[in-house]
Amino acid sequence: MDLFKNITILSLEQATVLPYLTYRLAHDGMQVIRLEHPVYGDPNRMIGENVLGEERMNAYFLCINAGKKALTLNLADPEGQEVFHTLIKELKVDIFATNQLPKNYQKLGIDYETLKGLKPDIIWLGVTGFGPDSNEAAYDPILQARSGMMELTGEADGDPQVTGIPLPDMGTSEHAYGLLMKALFRRQVTGEGSFINMSMFESTVSWMTVPITLSTLLKKQITRRGNTHEFFCPVSVYKTSNGFVYMAVGNDRQWKSMVSQEMFKSLDRPEYEKNAGRIRDVENLNRTINDITRNHTSEDLIDLFNSLTLPISKIKTIPEVIKDPLVERRLLFSRDDRTGTEITLPPPPNMTPFLEQSDRRLSFPPRFGEHNQEIYGELLGYSDQKLSALKGKGAI
Repeated sequence: MDLFKNITILSLEQATVLPYLTYRLAHDGMQVIRLEHPVYGDPNRMIGENVLGEERMNAYFLCINAGKKALTLNLADPEGQEVFHTLIKELKVDIFATNQLPKNYQKLGIDYETLKGLKPDIIWLGVTGFGPDSNEAAYDPILQARSGMMELTGEADGDPQVTGIPLPDMGTSEHAYGLLMKALFRRQVTGEGSFINMSMFESTVSWMTVPITLSTLLKKQITRRGNTHEFFCPVSVYKTSNGFVYMAVGNDRQWKSMVSQEMFKSLDRPEYEKNAGRIRDVENLNRTINDITRNHTSEDLIDLFNSLTLPISKIKTIPEVIKDPLVERRLLFSRDDRTGTEITLPPPPNMTPFLEQSDRRLSFPPRFGEHNQEIYGELLGYSDQKLSALKGKGAI
């Protein structure tokens, strides 16, 4: 039974944090409708290569917007607000989400009290950079910098670095996903809606478990350390004859297994028997391990470590990740019927019944205002004349 097919989300979204959240909800089979300004639209539509040869469908936008529908609507226009409120009522919207600045909520007629008056059991989600009392602009790297995440990323003697993926954006999306699921459960039990404020900053700082607790408990500086681990050794990236591997020895028993092998026997020394001794000499030990591993292929090291049940992985490129059997069998796809373009999307965190039933295929990311006629005309019943008038006034 598809539990989510009748759940409708109306999302005033742009950039990454909210589009990734609604993309995750689309994996569950929910009906996701994204709202965009009829002139400006989502700036991410214009980012990356123009692979389709048309405006506002650039490559960057395609990554997290499959499985959705798209409307244009000017909420700064009184008639636009009237259309919006009609959408809330007529579509029986279950979840409204926005990543607008809080100062715009009432001005645009999207505040919780207004929408609750239209649909008492609505679930309202506002995603902000620093909470509902702040109108400070926030992009992912700003949050990485302010949260301490950037201080923890990079080489010990190098500059702070951003992470390879926008973790504050996607981490906030996942936290918000959990909150929405709780809100849906609460509504099912009590019949009541929910008012949710989700701060990207609070979400990001919540990941800082070890740094915050240990820096306050031990009064010591917790900072970036490159590829090594502060408490375990050897844990790092090591050069091989044909690439790199990441090895992680997490306890003394694993270390004993490692140095029992011929290639590592020279490291079987009393001072290295305990993790504390290995940590004390981490730089020399890692240098010595590198001198050994660089004479062997990644594949030989992986075979050896796997035979000992010791954690190891090749440092894979993205094309290699895509070909990993555990990934390949769960990839998602989306095909554009208009141009024949097919995009490959990463697997979901877990395979949902909806995705299994749809053969892991989602509808193609929507073009700008693609569903105006379907939703305004067919579902709301607006005549062609009315739609033309609304468009002429800049309301849609």
